[in-house]
Amino acid sequence: MTTTQAPSKSRQRLLDALNHRQPDRIPVDFGASPVTGIHVSCIAELRDHFGLDKHPVKVTEPFQMLGEVEDDLRDALGSDVKGVPGRKVMFGFENKNWKPWRLNGLEVLVPGDFNVTVADNGDILMHPQGDVTAPPSARMPKGFHFFDAIIRQNHFDPEHLDPADNLEEFGPMSDSAIDDIAADVKAANDGEYALFGNFGGCALGDIALVPAVNLKDPRGIRDVAEWYVSTRSRRDYIHKIYERQVEFALGNLERIHARIGDSIDIIFLCGTDFGTQSSSFCSVATFNELWFPYYKQMCDWIHGHTSWKIFKHTCGSAARFFDSMVDAGIDIVNPVQCSAVGMEPEQLKAKYGDRLTFWGGGVDTQQVLPFGTPEQVREQVLRRCEIFAPGGGFVFNTIHNIQAETPVANILAMVNALRSLE
Repeated sequence: MTTTQAPSKSRQRLLDALNHRQPDRIPVDFGASPVTGIHVSCIAELRDHFGLDKHPVKVTEPFQMLGEVEDDLRDALGSDVKGVPGRKVMFGFENKNWKPWRLNGLEVLVPGDFNVTVADNGDILMHPQGDVTAPPSARMPKGFHFFDAIIRQNHFDPEHLDPADNLEEFGPMSDSAIDDIAADVKAANDGEYALFGNFGGCALGDIALVPAVNLKDPRGIRDVAEWYVSTRSRRDYIHKIYERQVEFALGNLERIHARIGDSIDIIFLCGTDFGTQSSSFCSVATFNELWFPYYKQMCDWIHGHTSWKIFKHTCGSAARFFDSMVDAGIDIVNPVQCSAVGMEPEQLKAKYGDRLTFWGGGVDTQQVLPFGTPEQVREQVLRRCEIFAPGGGFVFNTIHNIQAETPVANILAMVNALRSLE
């Protein structure tokens, strides 16, 4: 299945930017992926502000408690992109059979298998696959707004490691899962928005996935610190995991593309973070040994068989890896954490602006958006757009998700600053 209709303004705007052509205005994304989303509480407040139909917001990504950006809010925010996620969330249950739940007093809707228990201290405990008879895999501290993984490294034996243990959550997609993706892409493809595919199982060593919060009793290396140690001391083991993962990913992508063709515009490749606030988790040499060949394999297949653009997420000081990412075939980097060392916007645009699309970087979500004044938000948004937008290669988004308790006045200052540029 391949789209033949003329691109809409939103989709054409996005395609122009991705192909480093100057679009009619800066394309915008709010909510198309699990790293460009909005906390459910902020969505509820935004819907109230814009006078949109009043109803509980769906929590479509329960690990981070991100809410659904429906078409009416998408239009109000000026967003040009619609996400097409897989149906299963990180906890291993599907987004269906919605039911009411209260998050710090706010009524929201959660999937039917969103089943939690409450610890003695008031913390909320999530259970894998919604099975409360299984030990919890994530915790939301009392009064907090999202979950953290619970480390369950119950079978770790450093002398008898089996790569298959770290692969039990990966594998060929079922025919029904492929059918679901095809149905969801068809439903989302209304001709108005660019489509962002969040499926394929291409993530390699994404630390959010290592604890396997979807598995009831995960085996292998599941402790975050032990995984980082292993990327240096057990590289043969990691290579074996990645080799097999890529086999699965390529098979899945081939079957997905056979069903949906070029109906999507962007594919989420991997969310592994390589940068910290001031440095990185590994050297460029390690990246080139342990990740580059596998990224290149997947990117080569995608570029050789589809028109999809490839999206790579990495927080922190990541510019040192950008040359390697370009060589691997990655088209888009996110979230463009400009506050990290070596991530100055002017330098990024000058060095990589013709080779990478910056999807993010529009406003800081650690300090300015949640704690600044509306005028400070406006000033930063306008300045970042002034730097990143010329010649295309820029999709406006905040630096990672908009977090709970972000003042609506500041979110509106961001939106209004963008509107002033139209």
